[in-house]
Amino acid sequence: MYTILTLNKISEKGLACFDSQYVCSADTQTPDAVIVRSASMHDMELPSSLLAVARAGAGYNNIPVSACTDKGICVFNTPGANANAVKELVICALFLTSRRIVPSVEWCRTLKGNGAEVGKLVEKGKSNFAGPEILGKTLGVYGMGAIGVLVANAAVALGMNVIGYDPYISDKAVAALNKSVTLTANADDLFKTADYITLHAPLNDATRGVVNKNSLALAKDGIRVLNFARGELVDSADIIEAVESGKCAAYATDFPTDAQLGVDGIIAIPHLGASSPESEENCAVMAAKQIRAYLEKGNVVNSVNLPCISKENDGANRMTVIASADVQEQIIAFLNANSISVNSCECALRGDVFYGIFDSDQDVTTVLESVRDIDNVIAVRAL
Repeated sequence: MYTILTLNKISEKGLACFDSQYVCSADTQTPDAVIVRSASMHDMELPSSLLAVARAGAGYNNIPVSACTDKGICVFNTPGANANAVKELVICALFLTSRRIVPSVEWCRTLKGNGAEVGKLVEKGKSNFAGPEILGKTLGVYGMGAIGVLVANAAVALGMNVIGYDPYISDKAVAALNKSVTLTANADDLFKTADYITLHAPLNDATRGVVNKNSLALAKDGIRVLNFARGELVDSADIIEAVESGKCAAYATDFPTDAQLGVDGIIAIPHLGASSPESEENCAVMAAKQIRAYLEKGNVVNSVNLPCISKENDGANRMTVIASADVQEQIIAFLNANSISVNSCECALRGDVFYGIFDSDQDVTTVLESVRDIDNVIAVRAL
């Protein structure tokens, strides 16, 4: 029997993926796995029973990944499961930043009570909210993962020219990308040529504050910036200054700060990127399936800290090993010395983190503690 701790309200469709072997609870003290959406785990004491954490979403800044790795806990995310929901909101933001829809709606509300005069007042005041069409304009997409590719393709379908930047773009992403999208190896090209820039990169030391005073100085006057990835990708003080000076015509963000609220030209959205029932279901289903594959078979899909390995069973027993260095030869030698033959194994490194699956017809439970004592080994399981 496995116990799953839910730190947020998780879609029932996702929880339904767990069969009678599983108990899902919001208050268990000894979970085998955690499913989390936005709740922060950084101040949470990680229980010794914990084997896996699944983030029902793409970003995982709310999970202490390094601490999990040190304890031999596999961390998953669900890339692509909420991609369509975010893409749709980004496309919406393209129009919101162009046509001044939000301030015009707010202005219309002030006309309440003018009776028959409303029509005349609307016609008189509408010129204050004119804005450009997106047809024929250039969209720069910073980050060409699952969401970035969907946004780029949708923008092409709307008649935009699209330039994309991602130094780590995958072959899968390139294959899915509309052939008319131009890829550049220099991020400065986006700022120099785009009328709109949309951010779809992970937050790390290289991307933090990528939209700042210097990069905005490269941009056209009247650039429009969209941020539906991570708030810290944009330097808040610099974007406010750019909006107030007119250098940036509009900034749409799903991660508003206190300083940004109420600034004319900043469209603050309350983190709605993945807030659709379809997205929440997709993420929960993917997270549940990944947890099951790991707990039951040791297979790793979409991990952010372990190598991703999936292996068909090749024996009556299976042992999995997490280590801080490549220990494949030591494990096999130890098992052989203890009369346990390895039918086959699948091993890989992710940086310095090793993960291996070893299949055997012999009982491996008798040597687990000894394997755990091998240098650099962090965690061992028998399945």
